Amino acid sequence: MVQERRRGRPPATVNGRTAPERLLDAALQLFAEKGFEGTSVQDVVRAAGVTKGAMYHYFASKDDLLHEIYLRVLRMQTERLDAVVAMDLPVAERVHAAVVDVVVTTIENIESATIFFRSLHQLADENQRQVRRERRRYHETFRALIVEGQREGAFREDVSAELSVDYCFGSVHHLPMWWRPDGPASAAEVARTFADLFVAGITAR
Repeated sequence: MVQERRRGRPPATVNGRTAPERLLDAALQLFAEKGFEGTSVQDVVRAAGVTKGAMYHYFASKDDLLHEIYLRVLRMQTERLDAVVAMDLPVAERVHAAVVDVVVTTIENIESATIFFRSLHQLADENQRQVRRERRRYHETFRALIVEGQREGAFREDVSAELSVDYCFGSVHHLPMWWRPDGPASAAEVARTFADLFVAGITAR
């Protein structure tokens, strides 16, 4: 993760981007092209235009770059889910909006998702645990929406909220395996179809 030494004077920018941002963008591109194991720290700092000392000022290791690449997407998705939950809308509409959002944001960050799921096992144990905690929080927030709908009678009670969550996010996590920008369906079309199917499947009859 970005280290605490960042606090204090903000990092200088080059072309509007800070050193941590350039490092993360360079790592994302290189991990996608060469794989996590095939990318060295020297590759990353050369592509980012910084020194190794500058990198270690913000990130303790290459592992921390991979960790931060995924967490910045997950943090953004969690903030957006919290906003959806707070909307003054029927629960079915909020669940639909939440599914649309997570599909669209996963596709918009498809490289980050691809790299992360391919390389999760290579993270240090503590980084893996932190990612799982953050992802569990997201899933629990989504699960609470399903439970709310069941209590209101809007959603089926014969399907557990846990199974519904697993079904939804299993599909989302599989997106990097098949979605392509030049494919037949746009991110918005895929998101709307996923959300329509999911909500239809859990709606009480």
